[in-house]
Amino acid sequence: MTDRTRPLATRGDSFGTPAAARVPLGDSQSAASQPETLGASTALVQVQGLSVSYGAIAALRGVSLTAAAGEAVAILGANGAGKTTLLRALSGQLAAKSGTVTLEGQPILGLRPAKIVQAGIAHVPEGRQIFGRLSVRDNLRLGAFLPSKGKLLAEDEERIYSLFPRLSERAEQIAGTMSGGEQQMLAIGRALLSRPKVLLLDEPSMGLAPIIVDQIFETLTRISREDQLTLVIVEQNARAALDLAERGYLLESGEITAEGNSATLSDSAIRAAYLGSTDPP
Repeated sequence: MTDRTRPLATRGDSFGTPAAARVPLGDSQSAASQPETLGASTALVQVQGLSVSYGAIAALRGVSLTAAAGEAVAILGANGAGKTTLLRALSGQLAAKSGTVTLEGQPILGLRPAKIVQAGIAHVPEGRQIFGRLSVRDNLRLGAFLPSKGKLLAEDEERIYSLFPRLSERAEQIAGTMSGGEQQMLAIGRALLSRPKVLLLDEPSMGLAPIIVDQIFETLTRISREDQLTLVIVEQNARAALDLAERGYLLESGEITAEGNSATLSDSAIRAAYLGSTDPP
């Protein structure tokens, strides 16, 4: 491959749609009704008081968080804490009961998922959710659908293959026949082809061998640093997530209970979030 160090998501380059070319964010009734006071914030993504319910069951209760441009932020917590619900709400797959979400100061809560992708947020879901009957290249082509009408530009494809060389070797292979690690690489590559400013990752290490997890997290670190791409990562592997992220939030029963930079977020707080107690075993 050539030009392996070319930034992936530089705005105005082939992987970065200029802000002026993006679809206006205020094209839904729900989004237009939200306050504009967050526009002066230095955060690229700002979530305030987000609440989501499944019927009568509250899944998120007043969640607030921020992520700056080029920052990696980890969302930690036990199963059922609301981590996946949070990402699905941010990407427009779940309706919120209350709260605000802004991207570059513009409200996005209430927009359709496709509009949120166009605005600059891509979601790598739990379980990868690739199109198993399609080839690797066709999966990547679908990732490029919004920015380039499904045309997979040679330089875009080459950049993905430089990040994940295994995908180049398997470009014509049926995606469902690949290993779990290779499918995870494909899911990330597909999301990157939408030219996001923010990449949401839900359990990227789930079910993968440690050596594959290391490779994927090293690539995510490279992307974040080279391309100033904001990462919001939900992960059961707390240590791996905090090694990647600058800051972390602990989510318990739908509420943020602790936050801090990765170096100072305490082990006792992490144990409490995962085990329900800070007492030693």
